Amino acid sequence: MIIYLGFDDTDTPDSDRGTGKLARWFEDVIPVECRLLGAVRQQLLVDEGIPYTSHNSAACLVIDVPDASFMEIIAELAVRHVEKYFLEGSDPGICAVLEGDSVLDALTAFGHDCTCKVMSQKKAMRVASTIHLSGHGGTNDGIIGAAAAVGLTAAGWHGRFIEFGRLRELPDFMTVNQLEVLGILVISLDRNASLPKPDEIVITNSWVRPRLLGQKPVLPVTSIGKGIWQNIGKKRH
Repeated sequence: MIIYLGFDDTDTPDSDRGTGKLARWFEDVIPVECRLLGAVRQQLLVDEGIPYTSHNSAACLVIDVPDASFMEIIAELAVRHVEKYFLEGSDPGICAVLEGDSVLDALTAFGHDCTCKVMSQKKAMRVASTIHLSGHGGTNDGIIGAAAAVGLTAAGWHGRFIEFGRLRELPDFMTVNQLEVLGILVISLDRNASLPKPDEIVITNSWVRPRLLGQKPVLPVTSIGKGIWQNIGKKRH
């Protein structure tokens, strides 16, 4: 059983951590019976009417739990986690929901709206009235992005993984098969739609951040030579 756990607006412009990092740290406090399947970054609308910190992104954790009874435990741990790392000037919010909940379709629609419209806390609370949605400081505006991150991630076709296994430890060069053994599908964006073969090489750019496509982590690559592919993503400096 899956719990989607969204975080947003947990940082400030001069802080040493962003929302994504705080979300990834949560892996250290989840119960031993549970397992973090991945952490997904969701990009929301950048607009003058939205008081975002840097890029207006939110994060959603995908957590495998034994049964629905862990919902309350995970939500409570998330609250403690945010309160522990709360920074003055931030407006953190948390959203948590079980897979299969009837509210997910509405949350996904809300998430889509958050990528192209300025949305309000009132709308977020109305959509998420039957699930855990809570603010933990400042204006509590983070509940908007937290709800959006959950809806978009649950839909399975939006965002990119900022954690899946140990992405930050992967080498500069890997075979297609090595990536797929880790659960990362390698998909060609080559003009001729060539199929990357298992023993062919992928240049990772030292920055493997798969896209969430069809509920799976997918690494888009492009051909740069016979049997050699390059990750289209690169770390922004």
